[in-house]
Amino acid sequence: MIIEIKIPSPGESITEVEVGKWLVENGAIVTNGQEIAEIESDKATLSVTAPASGKLTILAKEGERVAVGSVACTLDTDDNIVVEEQKQVQSEITKPSVEVEIPIQPVSQVSKVIENIPAPSVEADQQIKLTPAAKAVMDEEGLSIDELLNGLRRISRKDVESVIALRNIQPAKKDVVIEKSREEDRVAMTPLRRKLSQRLVAVKNETAMLTTFNEIDLSQLMELRNNYQKQFVDKYGLKVGFMSFFTKAASIALSKHPSINSMIDGDDIITPRYHDIGIAVQTPKGLMVPVVRNAETKSIEAIEREIKELAEKARDKKLTIQEMTGGTFTITNGGVFGSLMSTPIINPPQSAILGMHSIKDRPIAVNGKVEIRPMMYVALSYDHRIIDGKDSVGFLVKVKELIENPTKLLFEGKTPEEELLGL
Repeated sequence: MIIEIKIPSPGESITEVEVGKWLVENGAIVTNGQEIAEIESDKATLSVTAPASGKLTILAKEGERVAVGSVACTLDTDDNIVVEEQKQVQSEITKPSVEVEIPIQPVSQVSKVIENIPAPSVEADQQIKLTPAAKAVMDEEGLSIDELLNGLRRISRKDVESVIALRNIQPAKKDVVIEKSREEDRVAMTPLRRKLSQRLVAVKNETAMLTTFNEIDLSQLMELRNNYQKQFVDKYGLKVGFMSFFTKAASIALSKHPSINSMIDGDDIITPRYHDIGIAVQTPKGLMVPVVRNAETKSIEAIEREIKELAEKARDKKLTIQEMTGGTFTITNGGVFGSLMSTPIINPPQSAILGMHSIKDRPIAVNGKVEIRPMMYVALSYDHRIIDGKDSVGFLVKVKELIENPTKLLFEGKTPEEELLGL
């Protein structure tokens, strides 16, 4: 039976995609559920899997733009074809190796065959490396290196090429001129990269973007994580990272400064009462931003687990359009790449984005004394059209306060004493 495998739809508004890469060759035997291709749209990279086992025939070429719903390839699921191909592959894998035994003739007989070949010039035994075992046998039999080279074998073309190869990998002499390369590589931008570039330029042109900075002392948070990491892993089966704490802190800060969670729609300002926080994830295909829905209702463990699952799906190219749309605020962490400070770009139609950076030990003043603390610069880029400086700075200060005193995350930003007293 012939099965037609059609191009899936990445989203409602997308009518055309690009065949990014075939993961198997034309005519290959594939199994049910095996990934066979990647398709690229201006929103995501999706994988195509085989619905059954069979022989694949590719119809759409790599780099070709095809309509959603069109046939990309066909699958011949005829039992005889599949079985015969699998048997052939299995026979190749299990074919026994053939061992050939070559009889070794006495040195005197080999010498008579090649007695007319001029003996190679070998100086003292210094240019030939011998293993201790080989040297012991030679000493016992009274053989020299010249007798071995002259009597045991011919010098073949392969031997000469091996010596030339060894000589070529030696360091070049100072007087050798190395030719400089002037070659260039040119590849077409993927639809996702093209769309991303358009959106980034649009943000710079259509928003009044400003960035405010602060720094956070991570001493208490690092101590908390180190002290309870093992117990956390034992109970939940995953490690706790910094991103879950920053996500929780950002959600609390958004509730105190709701304008940061707002967006412009025509002449209106929309301010969701929920916090759908996007977490920027770097993938081989570019930056993707899966969304943690209703972060204001979730615990540290729930946020950490969801971030881990979404990040894995992003790297495996299994994210759906629904998992990447609808965010109200975004967090990006350039610190994982070593960034000390940056000005992140807003992810439209959102109005703000929080940038985390690398943690560095720096001297700071603590109660009138200089101490070395693990410090992180944080940045908030925001659209000044709807977010005032007071709210942008206040939001960042609140995040700083919560991260530096992580127990406040339990009481929506209050201290345990304030919660106890009902303040």
